[in-house]
Amino acid sequence: MTGTTGTTRMYRRNTALFVSFAAAGALLLSACSGGDDTGSGSPSGAASSSSSSSSPSSSAADTSGSMELALKSGTARQNGAPENTGDWANPPGKPAAKPVQRKWVQLSAGRAGDLDPVVVNGSGFTLYRFDKDTASPSRSNCDGACATTWPPVLVDPGGKIFVDGVDPSQVGVIKRDDGTHQATIGGWPVYRFSKDVRPGDTNGQGVGGTWFGVRPDGQKAGQPAGQEGQPGQDEQGGQDEAASGDGARAAAPATSAILFDEPGFSDSGPAQGVAGKGCQDVARPKVTSSISLSGSAKIWSGPDCTGESEVINGDVADLGTIGFDNKISSVKFG
Repeated sequence: MTGTTGTTRMYRRNTALFVSFAAAGALLLSACSGGDDTGSGSPSGAASSSSSSSSPSSSAADTSGSMELALKSGTARQNGAPENTGDWANPPGKPAAKPVQRKWVQLSAGRAGDLDPVVVNGSGFTLYRFDKDTASPSRSNCDGACATTWPPVLVDPGGKIFVDGVDPSQVGVIKRDDGTHQATIGGWPVYRFSKDVRPGDTNGQGVGGTWFGVRPDGQKAGQPAGQEGQPGQDEQGGQDEAASGDGARAAAPATSAILFDEPGFSDSGPAQGVAGKGCQDVARPKVTSSISLSGSAKIWSGPDCTGESEVINGDVADLGTIGFDNKISSVKFG
């Protein structure tokens, strides 16, 4: 997304760009020379990669209020961000339990697992995008339990976004329904995954067929060229084939599953596991709202694989979307 008429673009390395989001939606940029107002020092967990040298502009505007945001070239370390702030506020292995709006966030082009390139934050954690969001206009459709499992990357009004290897023209901010401000890349709102507990983890890649690491241009990391809009990877966030019934695209058979009582794979409620070959009854039937598994399986509303059934390929974050909330009594593997 680009700024509206009247947008001015000025950029120099180590120059802060203040992005003013006016109530009418107009985007105004002004340059301010000088150093960052943050202190010195940096933690050992900070990620690093080559500095960006592209000319920045914003890709989203806050249409319901006004805020100022400094967009700065380079890493938080290079800009002297103080320890225990921003992306470093929670040390590696101890991510925040709930979404937190930070004074600064870092967007760095890097590598995580098999994803290269993929955007990571200042502590090296993988950032993701959600197919059920939209990029034009930029809008997040992940809130409530979803935003607990997938914490949005939030930045304070007046805060900073450090861009490192990411074209600043691809970076923007949107105002969420709860009033917080979320960073976007290529128009797509970006998130962390609560089950990534170490820098470099990519446990969120492909979850539900709708969550993918985000590339520096906002596209999906790890996807072959030309497959961005293929079924099951809908750019506008349509229903994924992973939960579309018996006609879903075939996947390798799963051998186990985790069943969550709450949607969004939430740890706030009970969960139970089921594994084996063939039909398996679950210990607590008719309480499951989300299911996590690698591969395909058939879920049934009755014991011994009887009653209503549905074929799923991979994780389903909300079984209500396929009419199976609180219905699973048995699962057939293989």
